[in-house]
Parts: sequence; structure tokens; C-alpha cells
Amino acid sequence: MPSRQPEASIPRTEKKPRVRKPRPRSLRLHGTVARTLGIRIVSGQLAPGEILEGEIAASEQFKVSRTAYREAIRILAAKGLVHSRPKIGTQVSPRREWHLLDPDVLTWIFAGEPDDALIESLFELRRIVEPDAARMAALRRTPEQLARMQEGLAGVDRHGFDSEEGRCCDEAFHSALLEASGNDFIISLTSGVAAAIELTTAFKQQHLPAPHDALPVHLAVLEAIEAQDAERAHDAMARLVDRGFADTMEARKPGAGPVPRMRISC
Repeated sequence: MPSRQPEASIPRTEKKPRVRKPRPRSLRLHGTVARTLGIRIVSGQLAPGEILEGEIAASEQFKVSRTAYREAIRILAAKGLVHSRPKIGTQVSPRREWHLLDPDVLTWIFAGEPDDALIESLFELRRIVEPDAARMAALRRTPEQLARMQEGLAGVDRHGFDSEEGRCCDEAFHSALLEASGNDFIISLTSGVAAAIELTTAFKQQHLPAPHDALPVHLAVLEAIEAQDAERAHDAMARLVDRGFADTMEARKPGAGPVPRMRISC
């Protein structure tokens, strides 16, 4: 990735953005079963209303204990993907009941081929939430939150969006921005929005030969928040989301390549 001249608004510091430690690669058995069934459900292989196999048959199919299978079903039920009905069994829930912003559900969606309508809906949500969150952040951010945003983009500048480290730094920037909105309901969306950003960014980087450099658009948001210019922050974030949507749809063009098979862990 070509080197970039550092922007004035990014402080040069050795302090690194706070990122989560990678999760263990090996999932427990019930987690593996939940992931397999979750992918089948969100991809349409198991349709809403379809009844899953009985506990004995399913545990034999997956070569796990009945206890492990029951735990997998509990995981899926907690995410709204299945529900149990007396004398009927475990049934796939209607899509309207799925917790689509759950990071695992988003990961399972992107493990297959998300359709254009779903991607558009995801970016519509971001377009509704993030520009106003940036507006509020410009007025309410604390010095500590601003420093985390600066450190996040400094990390992106060092590592680039095409690396796991860079994408984790990007997540740190967006998470700090949502927190800086000071709105508890917006803050509650952080894990889902962060997962959506990670997945779509990884998707773009893997499937566009030369994706647009998104750092300048991010810097425009940061600079507006630094200046406490609420309207400029709102408009800059709207442009950032629109640019992300355009790039993601471009990556969806036929021949762009397979969809990423796993979510980045930060």
C-alpha cells in the first residue's frame, strides 16, 4: 500500500489504540454446531418455519453429545434464529425475529453471499445512525474519547485498511465516536455497527483490486469533531457511509471473487 503523508490532525504517538485480543481459533463443540446451523439458516438452506432434526438424530449427525446440541440450539434461540414449540420441535424463526445486528449473525451472513437488498439495508441503518452520532460527538466528546479516535486513525494510517491491525484500529475509531455521542441507545448499537464495518471493510479490501482510500474521508470526520463543528461532522460521516456503500456494491459485481469466510477478530 503506498505510503501517505501524515495529516496534521493525527498525533504521532507510540500509544496504540486499545483493541481486543484475538479469540481462540478453536470453538467449543456447541459453538461449532451453532455456527453451522446459523449459516444454514441465514443463507436460506433452512427456511423460516422449517423444523430442525430431533435432538438424537442431530447429535449423531454432528457427532456431539445431546447436551452440546441443546446448548447450540440455546445459542441460536438467543439470537432469534429458532424457537421451540411443544409437540412440534425446534423451528426456524421468521426473518423479522432474527437479531441481525448480533455480531455472530452478521458473521454468518457474510460467510455466504449476502444479497444486495440486505447490504443496502445495512448501510441504510448506518446512514440513519452514524451521521447524527457524529453530530452529537462533535458537541459532547471528551478529551479521552477524542484521543481514542485520533489513535484509531493513526493506527489505520500505519497499517492500512487491508490489514487486520488496520481494521481493528478503524473499529476503535468508530466505537469511540459512537460512545462520544453520549446517547445510551446509540452506544448500545456499537457492537453491531462495529461488526458491520469490519465485515464490509474486509469484503471490499479482498474483492476490489484497488479500493478507494477511505482514510481521507475518515479524517474529515475526525477534523470536524476536533473543531466541534456538528454540521460538518454530520455531513462528513454521511459521505463516509455513502462511499462505503458504493465500494461494497462495486465489490459485489460478478467475478469479484468469493465472500470472506470469517470475521476479523480484534
